Amino acid sequence: MKIGYIGLGKMGLAMVKRLLDHGHEVVATDPNEAARKEAEAAGAETVVNLTEFDEKLPGEKFIWIMVPHNVVDQVISDLSDILKPGDVIMDGGNSNYQETVRRGNDLKEKGLVFMDVGTSGGPSGARNGACMMIGGDREKFQKYEQLFKDLSTEGGYAYMGKTGAGHFVKMVHNGIEYGMMQAIGEGFEILQKSPFDLDLAEVSRIYNNGSVIESRLVGWLQKAYREEGVELSNISGEVSHSGEGLWTVEAAKKEGVPAPVIEASLKFRIDSTGNPSYTGQVVSALRNQFGGHSVKKKD
Repeated sequence: MKIGYIGLGKMGLAMVKRLLDHGHEVVATDPNEAARKEAEAAGAETVVNLTEFDEKLPGEKFIWIMVPHNVVDQVISDLSDILKPGDVIMDGGNSNYQETVRRGNDLKEKGLVFMDVGTSGGPSGARNGACMMIGGDREKFQKYEQLFKDLSTEGGYAYMGKTGAGHFVKMVHNGIEYGMMQAIGEGFEILQKSPFDLDLAEVSRIYNNGSVIESRLVGWLQKAYREEGVELSNISGEVSHSGEGLWTVEAAKKEGVPAPVIEASLKFRIDSTGNPSYTGQVVSALRNQFGGHSVKKKD
């Protein structure tokens, strides 16, 4: 297939390379010239002006946008001059599902199709096979299913429902992720402060070898300990949050569902500013391992 791709950050560039590996043609763009050049080196065609998509993508256009949620509306506006009824915009970023529903309704009035995909697995997953949760028009999903299959790990994609469903499922995924990471961080701080002289690297190894809590997260902690040492002395104990945890808590309240674990993990991140801890270091180390987030202590 031949698609347009907007946004060549850590996730976007990795996805473009994977699409090219699977024989798809990609016309990509990003404000960053170095990112465009790297995409070109991988085999993509690049443009600087979005209007160039008009001639580069003949027929029905499928344009994947991988940009921060707060610039999605601007990108859609910039595309408005070249899109025609039936064309598809796929938002692969972590947008608020309510905004996704609004955008879908607005674009439907113009005959355009707005779809959403929640993507899990971080930059490594984007390059080697991600987990994808897709929302939007089912017929378009079926038409472009090969793209999702090629971008995903085996069996790692599924249709979730109407527009907004993909982002909603990914939002809750991230809320669950908050709680799981918090529990790991708290547990390892308890281990660290215990009266026993524990080798935390060895504990993480044994936890991740047949135990009930064996998981990719515990595996990433193992890796962090190998790379940083068990003291995690270069890792910040103040933990950032990117919005999805807050949105999950707000959705829980809207639906009348208690979510004390997710809410407490969000509060921990907010309160960690100016109040670092070993729990925070563990959570930060995990965020760095799977998402490439910058978590080093500032000088």
